[in-house]
Amino acid sequence: MLIRYLTAIAHALLAAANETYSTQTSDRIAQMSDTVGGTLVRSRRMPDEVGILGILILVALVMSLLSENFRTVANLQILLLNGAVIAFLALGQTFVLLTGGIDLSTGSNVALTGMLAAVVMESGAGWPVATLVAVVAGVAVGLFNGAVIHYLKLPAFIVTFSTFGIAASIPQIMTGAKSVSVADPMFAIIGRGALMGIPMPVVMVIVAAAVLTFFLRRTATGVYIYAVGGNAETSRLAGIGIGRTTMLVYAISGLCAAFGGLITTSRLMVGYPTAGSGNELFFSIAAAVVGGVSLFGGIGSIPGAFLGAVLIATVSNGMNVIGVDSFWQPLVIGVIILLGVSLDTYRRKLSLSDLSRLFSRPGSQSPTAREPLGTASPSLGEGAVSIDNRR
Repeated sequence: MLIRYLTAIAHALLAAANETYSTQTSDRIAQMSDTVGGTLVRSRRMPDEVGILGILILVALVMSLLSENFRTVANLQILLLNGAVIAFLALGQTFVLLTGGIDLSTGSNVALTGMLAAVVMESGAGWPVATLVAVVAGVAVGLFNGAVIHYLKLPAFIVTFSTFGIAASIPQIMTGAKSVSVADPMFAIIGRGALMGIPMPVVMVIVAAAVLTFFLRRTATGVYIYAVGGNAETSRLAGIGIGRTTMLVYAISGLCAAFGGLITTSRLMVGYPTAGSGNELFFSIAAAVVGGVSLFGGIGSIPGAFLGAVLIATVSNGMNVIGVDSFWQPLVIGVIILLGVSLDTYRRKLSLSDLSRLFSRPGSQSPTAREPLGTASPSLGEGAVSIDNRR
């Protein structure tokens, strides 16, 4: 029975993944452009997030068919609440991965920031002060990671793995490995509140995803982040501050981890020194990778990572609902990561022009001539090119 469930999930993942990934890299039709009235127009292409959205829908349908309890509103709320922390960590992890780095300290940062908030409130301070302290601590951990990685030229894996141990030990040393209860009822709004029926953690992560998406796509700093991930040396020669960019992305990762810690502590109204030591880190990296963020840097998007987090939460929740033992979950998520990284090596962009070509009548031709990107158009002059590396 379990093998049948896993096989159904695997078929759903592979069917949707094939829509956005291909091993035939010689087909470059997606990189075509039109010349209309002397103006170069990039060909429309299907958003990269469509593939992961298709996977999410298929997995949700499979889970719904396997269990009626999966379709209930109560289970949907549980799914979204549990996925909120993973989504926050995945958003922060996305920024780091875009520069070609990795942050292994996010899980420990959740414990550190959550415990700091609980300890500050226990000392008599209000919840706004405790929240501010937690956020500052999370950003400080990220800045420390970024500074050490850049200025000491140490591998991100080693630095963040070391910070993982440091941040995990501090809350246990502070409290003697004991939990700290939170008495301020207003603090519960962060993890237990709701806005128009939507759980507050879900509202927070949606707002964060929208803000970070705008930041990456519409600001110069967002362009710099992609550039550093694409080629750090070229970016340095172009005048981009590699150190500032590196510290910024790790600070954002720390900020997102701080929000994850606040949500975790607020939901339980107890600060646990071992919070975040489970599968949070594993799932956050899986969410980003499955969402299309390349481990090699320079490729990815916030909406993709967000949908990846929802997918991971859906798989985890669905396996719980259908009665699969919890120790099977890391195995399934690990397979998903392996598939995502493997397909990442061979993927291509799917253009809307490809779809129109497939469904066009035999012998029909597009009214507008097309030329590959990077090819000079006579009406534009030599060297005209359209480039868009961002998703």
